[in-house]
Parts: sequence; structure tokens; C-alpha cells
Amino acid sequence: MHMYVFNADGTMQQANPDAGDAHAGDSDGKGAWVADAGRVRGKWIEVMADRDTHAFTGRGEYALQVTVAGDHLRGQGVMHLFDANGRPNGEIPTMFEGDRVIVAK
Repeated sequence: MHMYVFNADGTMQQANPDAGDAHAGDSDGKGAWVADAGRVRGKWIEVMADRDTHAFTGRGEYALQVTVAGDHLRGQGVMHLFDANGRPNGEIPTMFEGDRVIVAK
């Protein structure tokens, strides 16, 4: 499970639980977003490390598109993986949906 924060200035933050990957530290990403023809396009980058040695193991760059309907969002994206030397190391296509966090009245 991920949590996204889309800030009004076009920046964004992403987080997922540490237990999401027991071998690699990949729990925080920072990026940018823009409104584009009724949807949101964005990209965030995370740095990855080995949890045991704390050594840098690479990075992930996630490009996404989101459609918002009221307080619900639905989207898709692709995580492009790079090794510690910056070489491409695969990609993971995803689909997701979620709800806006709101303060109860």
C-alpha cells in the first residue's frame, strides 16, 4: 500500500511501509505532477538500499497518470528500475486506485 501527497505547488511525496520489501529500503519517493487534460501526470524517484548492509543498490523512477473523480482516484504507471551504476534493470507496470484523505466534518 502506498500513500501519495500531491502538494499545490506541483511537488509530490510517496511512501509505503518498510515491510513492503523486506530486502530493499525503498519506502520514500519525491517527485512532481502537472494537471493535463482532466488528469494528473507525475513522476517520482526513490533511492534504494540493502537493508542489511545499507549499501546503495539503485533507484526507481515511477511515471504515472491519474484520473480523479470526486474523492476517488484511479491510475496506472510504470516503475523503471536502475541498478547502482545507473543501468536499466527492468520495469514494473502497475494499476492502482484510492481515495482522498479528508477530515471528517
